[in-house]
Order: sequence, then structure tokens, then C-alpha cells
Amino acid sequence: MLNNSLFKSFLAVHRVLDCTKHADFLAPLAFRVFLFFPFWMAGTQKLGNIEDTAAWFEYSLELPLPVLMAWLAGLTETAGAACLLAGFAVRYITVPLMVTMLFAIFAVHWDNGWAAIASSSDPDIAERLDRARSILKEHGNYDWLTGKGSIVILQNGIEFGVTYFVLCLSLFFTGAGKYVSIDYWLKSLVDKCTKKKGDASSLGVN
Repeated sequence: MLNNSLFKSFLAVHRVLDCTKHADFLAPLAFRVFLFFPFWMAGTQKLGNIEDTAAWFEYSLELPLPVLMAWLAGLTETAGAACLLAGFAVRYITVPLMVTMLFAIFAVHWDNGWAAIASSSDPDIAERLDRARSILKEHGNYDWLTGKGSIVILQNGIEFGVTYFVLCLSLFFTGAGKYVSIDYWLKSLVDKCTKKKGDASSLGVN
């Protein structure tokens, strides 16, 4: 009797959860909007300072064809951000974006560990932060310096790169999502045209 009640309760909860499928477009939409900002900022910064970007690629990362690579990276991130926001060609554009993220993870951030911001719970990090705060309080306007945020140590690890890669990977499999994407309406239009063509063929109309 108890097992039967539990099973009925499970089915009831499952039916409620199934109702949320009508809003399943919200997850890919949120991913697309979230990814737009870092890719757009990274891409436009590269394109706006293409000579500095190329120099960094050549001397710090030791990449071949640094100018070409700088343009490719900047255009990929900028165009990718626009496509993600509009929901256009999302499954296609996530591929070069994932390649870009893999390059950033392994060529730029890998040696710095996982965290983007060093944890203040680490005694060594905490000691450095305390020393930095004491120096700033003694020799600077500490309230002004921290008015836009706390003092942190940038570890520059792979955390953000992996996060962006995983979100792009999800969008590669799910697509842009329903309703709020160009891809959805283009697919609807193609399906409608294909159906009409199929109906015409079944009636013997060429």
C-alpha cells in the first residue's frame, strides 16, 4: 500500500515536471545571453588592439602567423557573440568558439590551475591580501580604491574557459532553443516548405 502511494506521488511530481518542458527554451536562451558578454568583450578588445594582440600571440604564446591568428580569434569571438545573442547558426558557431576556448585553456591558463580568482581561504593568499590592504590603507585612499570591488589576487586559471566551453558544448547539442532564436523560425519555415513540397508530390504536382 505504501509503495503504491509513493509510486502515485512520483507520477504526480513527474507530471508537474513535464509541464516545464513548455519553457525548455529558457535554458539555451540564458546560456546564449550569458556567453554573449565575455565573447563580445574579448573579441572587440582583440580587434580594437590588433597590433598588441598579435604581439602577445607572437612573443608570449609563440604562435605562428600572429597577425592572422589575432584576426581569426577576434572575428570568431565577435561574430560568435552576435550569432549567440541572435540565436543564428548556433550549432555551427559553437564549434570555432569551443576550439578557441580549448586553446585558451591549454595555451594560456593551464599552468595557473583551476581558479580564476585566488581563494582567500588559502593562508598564503590571505597573507598577501592582508599585506596589500595594509599598504593601500597606509599609502593610498583605500575607500576609493575599493569603491568598485574588493582587492583580490587574479590567479587566471582555467575556470572561466572551462565554463564557457561547457556552455558552448551544451548549445552544440541542444541548439539555440525555441521561440527566441532565428534558428527556430528558420527551421519552422524550412519544415513548412518541405511539408508543402511533400504534399504536392503526393498529389502528383511538380
